[in-house]
Amino acid sequence: MVSAAHIVSHHGGVARGTLLQQYGFTRKRLAGDVRRGVLVRVRPGVFATSSAYPDVVVAAGHGGALTCARALSLHGIWTLKPSAGVHVLLGGKARCHHQDCDCVGHYFAGRASVGLAPLEDALVHVYRCTGDEVFFAALESALAQRKVNRAACGRIRRRLPQHAHWLVDLARSDAASGLESILRLRLHLCGIRLECQVDIPSVGRVDFVIGDRLILEADGKDNHHGENQRHRDRVRDAAASALGYETLRFDYAQIIHAWPSVEAAVVSAIVRLRERA
Repeated sequence: MVSAAHIVSHHGGVARGTLLQQYGFTRKRLAGDVRRGVLVRVRPGVFATSSAYPDVVVAAGHGGALTCARALSLHGIWTLKPSAGVHVLLGGKARCHHQDCDCVGHYFAGRASVGLAPLEDALVHVYRCTGDEVFFAALESALAQRKVNRAACGRIRRRLPQHAHWLVDLARSDAASGLESILRLRLHLCGIRLECQVDIPSVGRVDFVIGDRLILEADGKDNHHGENQRHRDRVRDAAASALGYETLRFDYAQIIHAWPSVEAAVVSAIVRLRERA
């Protein structure tokens, strides 16, 4: 027979007792699981497994679901930075559980679920809390992983303020990393148009091409550390140079922490290549 702990794990590590009762688990059996340490009683009527993610348990203790950037991370979505504090999706009846704490509440009129907020909710909340860049990178990450589709994007768009609709319209499903999303968004705001994920014969697929001869590569901090990767990058850059391309390669620290130098390098290269042409 399926255990209550298995069902709770299937629902993200936290579940209401009313859900478990639908599977035939009585209050007596659930109390026995708590005594044996199989389940943890978060608060009356809410149970968690001992291995549940701590922030999910904290959110459930407040009567809601974990949302915003930390929730996106649990959904497997790339985020630029974590949320400050635990962000909780709360229903209108959850306020009595949300007292004397430093978590951030996101309220709506209905009854909130417990555990992990749905991905669409977490994306909307991360926009409200952190703004354009974090939201845009997360949305493109979700699109690239096919965790949201265009119908979901439409629903998300309708929940954003009108001045943010363009972010959803600009988002693509072929971004290879959140760092690429940030680079493309910032250059878009500079009025620079990029071709994304371009296949160049004898070079391979590159992140971006500007005009006819400028390649941009965004080297994420997680996938360009090894000497073998650096060697492959040099070989690709040499092959591109033989075809008349100039390659600019930027790492995470440059794009996130030294953006003015990146912008200046890209603009200068554009001007230089135009003068040569």
